[in-house]
Amino acid sequence: MTTKWVFSYHEGDGKNKQLLGGKGANLCEITQIGLNVPPGFVITTEACLNYLDQPEGKLPDGVMQQVHEQMAALEQATGKQFGSASNPLLVSVRSGSAMSMPGMMDTILNLGLNAQTLEGLVTQTRNERFGYDSFRRFIQLFGKVALGVPDELFDAQFDAVKKDVGVEADIGLQAADLKEISQRFLSVVRNYTGKPFPEDPYEQLEIAIKAVFNSWMGKRAVDYRREFQITPEMANGTAVNVVTMVFGNMGNDCATGVGFTRNPGTGENLLYGEYLTNAQGEDVVAGIRTPKPLQDMAQEMPTLHTQLLDLRSRLERHYREVQDFEFTIEKGVLYCLQTRNGKMNASAMVRTSVEMVREHLISEEEALLRINPQHLEQMLYPRLDPSFKGEPLAAGLPASPGAASGQAVFDADRAEQLGKQGIKVILVREETKPEDIHGFFASQGILTSRGGKTSHAAVVARGMGKPCVAGAEGINVDVQLRKAFVGGTVIKEGDVITLDGTRGNIYLGAVPKVEADFSDELVTLLGWADKAARLKVMANADTPNDAARALKYGAMGIGLCRTERMFNAVERLPIVIDMIVADTADQRQAALDKLLPIQRADFKDLFKTMSPRPVTVRLLDPPIHEFLPSEQQLVDELEQLRHLRLSVQGMEVLVETAKLLAGSKGETLPSSVHEMGDTRLVDTVITRKEQILKKVRALREVNPMLGHRGVRLGITFPEIYTMQIRAVLEAAADCVKAGIPVAPEIMVPQVCTVQELKHVRRLVQSVHQQVEATFGVKVNYQFGSMMEVVRACMRAESLAEEAQFFSFGTNDLTQASFSFSREDAENKFLPMYNDRGILQDNPFEVLDVKGVGRLMKLAVEWGRSEHPNLKVGICGEHGGHPASIRFCDEIGLNYVSCSGPRVPIARLAAAHAQILLGKKGNAKG
Repeated sequence: MTTKWVFSYHEGDGKNKQLLGGKGANLCEITQIGLNVPPGFVITTEACLNYLDQPEGKLPDGVMQQVHEQMAALEQATGKQFGSASNPLLVSVRSGSAMSMPGMMDTILNLGLNAQTLEGLVTQTRNERFGYDSFRRFIQLFGKVALGVPDELFDAQFDAVKKDVGVEADIGLQAADLKEISQRFLSVVRNYTGKPFPEDPYEQLEIAIKAVFNSWMGKRAVDYRREFQITPEMANGTAVNVVTMVFGNMGNDCATGVGFTRNPGTGENLLYGEYLTNAQGEDVVAGIRTPKPLQDMAQEMPTLHTQLLDLRSRLERHYREVQDFEFTIEKGVLYCLQTRNGKMNASAMVRTSVEMVREHLISEEEALLRINPQHLEQMLYPRLDPSFKGEPLAAGLPASPGAASGQAVFDADRAEQLGKQGIKVILVREETKPEDIHGFFASQGILTSRGGKTSHAAVVARGMGKPCVAGAEGINVDVQLRKAFVGGTVIKEGDVITLDGTRGNIYLGAVPKVEADFSDELVTLLGWADKAARLKVMANADTPNDAARALKYGAMGIGLCRTERMFNAVERLPIVIDMIVADTADQRQAALDKLLPIQRADFKDLFKTMSPRPVTVRLLDPPIHEFLPSEQQLVDELEQLRHLRLSVQGMEVLVETAKLLAGSKGETLPSSVHEMGDTRLVDTVITRKEQILKKVRALREVNPMLGHRGVRLGITFPEIYTMQIRAVLEAAADCVKAGIPVAPEIMVPQVCTVQELKHVRRLVQSVHQQVEATFGVKVNYQFGSMMEVVRACMRAESLAEEAQFFSFGTNDLTQASFSFSREDAENKFLPMYNDRGILQDNPFEVLDVKGVGRLMKLAVEWGRSEHPNLKVGICGEHGGHPASIRFCDEIGLNYVSCSGPRVPIARLAAAHAQILLGKKGNAKG
């Protein structure tokens, strides 16, 4: 049975975009609903894939025979003849895949022209200028697309003629000029290819079909699919549309243009677009002439403007979606050449979604589903002004979206110092550590030359809503010199730079930005999302400011408060270091006694801000050496201090000499001079640094991230966890006494056995009894376990005997499951794994449902077999990723927790998950 490769617009299935491509399917559909579409047909994507599989570049058997049959139908519909010297039919040959890829593939217009048909066109239209204008366009487009002739060769000849006749724009050229250009173009083709321009219209058509098929694998199309993650399942191959030419360049009663049924930049419910009179479509998009706004057509062509408004209305009512359409007016007749769903920014998508519901065009569910949750990022972060066209100095990983400008600084202390003075700074580091946190707070953005999208810098920056570019390996950061080197360019401390965390670019100087806009429409849309979703969306937040921001974004509680972040403030870190370097339990307790009121106040502020929502507090997790300077830093500082002591000792000799001289004259030296020769202050600092160095060496571990951290630390030094538990429960008791409802949750990190949970729970119960007795109020709390160790997932049933909730820490769980070091993997081999298809996604960005996800699913099932009402959530970075959220919904999690600025994204994704799960269930039913 012969395969059907070609469908006329009257017979093609407008819903089958995989087969007919988006353009072809839509042209079939709007033809069949009665819009004025030039007659045409579509060659399927299957023909394209078959052709691309043939090494000899041969079209599938039967394609050209079916094309001939369809061309005969076009001749009958138009009364014209393909190749006729008296009444020629001309066609356009256009691409169109299942997913819209604007401008990424090729189009050829005016196909069918040669010396004979050109004469027929001129005679038929009585317009010699129009004939030669169409011919020169065809030669150039066909030459470039089908024959590979560089555009520059045509442009050089075109410019030469314009210069000879003294005109700047092609609109000023006469028929004779265009005839001269056409002859020159034919010579360009002959000289470049070694062959004359093909004259046979059917030969032209076959070559053009192959050229459009080939453009599917052209570089720009491949790059576009990679950038926008268009998989073969979403779009595979391009269709070819062969359409009767209608001409917008036959005179001033002709025009061509592009329209949107609503404004794609703002979403405003007004016809938006541009047009040109006496032009072809490429003139509008190529910038050859400055188009006019469609509103002008109301004065210039009032009848046609009314028809255009009617076309707009019919398209939107039919598709129930904002449409981007192309049109041509030939001799006062309006034709629709294509339509597709309009590409809009997030603000416009949100506004149109809400307004289209109010206009009863779509339902609330449809409004939610038409918006990609990830695109909401555009509305939530400051971003670079879209009109800025500067070249980036360097590029790294887009680790946290948004844009920021400021003076480059190379250490956290300096960032804080300048920040307090109101100076905007960008913190530039090779990599960051928790001890840099005060610099993060003071900075507008963070730039690192090492680290990945889930590195410390990236995670913290996202939590703060600050842009971050990580892993910018083209930048060599020298903290000692306070400089960064990019090729021959040097960034000195104080130089202003701009980060674009959305794209990963770094610019010299300040780049203009556009502020985020949390619109009324977005509030409405997310309200619908919360109504549709089953999953609750919590935020990862460590301070009252973080919590307040999370509430603004719609968080339903805090799913992760990292207590170690509270230790890193400048005034607290010395106390933490005292605790770490303590030689005895009493010394350690003395430091903890100082930290207790500080942490209690932190938690109280957090509980008050989030009341009555739950706040999950994770007990201390990282290895304690992370709060200390590095060994090399201490060695360098001690060497400098010892040099300083020698200098001070030398000064002491001078002071003694001065004292003798002053005494012989009966004079007294000022006290400041005496202090210049006093080494005691330097000695005190040296002793302290030596003490810290000794502890750093004692704490050294071969692999600290798999070492003495989390619950292991809490069991080894129970006084640390006891202090934190007391701070949480006393803060809650304070709130209860003040009439503030609270819902504290205490979570234990790095658990691998139920015995660890039992040990910590006994601490919690003991402290809880003491707090209730002391404060005289009842304090309710929940006790739970992080699930970030593989063994914990395997022992979920036994852990559920002690835990009231589980929270998956998928960052560490992914590292453990893959045996990948997160930052090393992202910087060394993960991009190559993704490019080669070894892994489809970066597992630190997209939850690995086949491995990590399977562990989670088992842990949920086993945990609930012991504790049916077990609350389960996720607090790793995957908690803000839409595809990962969908999986969390499928396996029955109760909530997801993510950084504050991702909360709106997660809320919309949670709604998508539940809606799509319902549709899936209905389909099965």
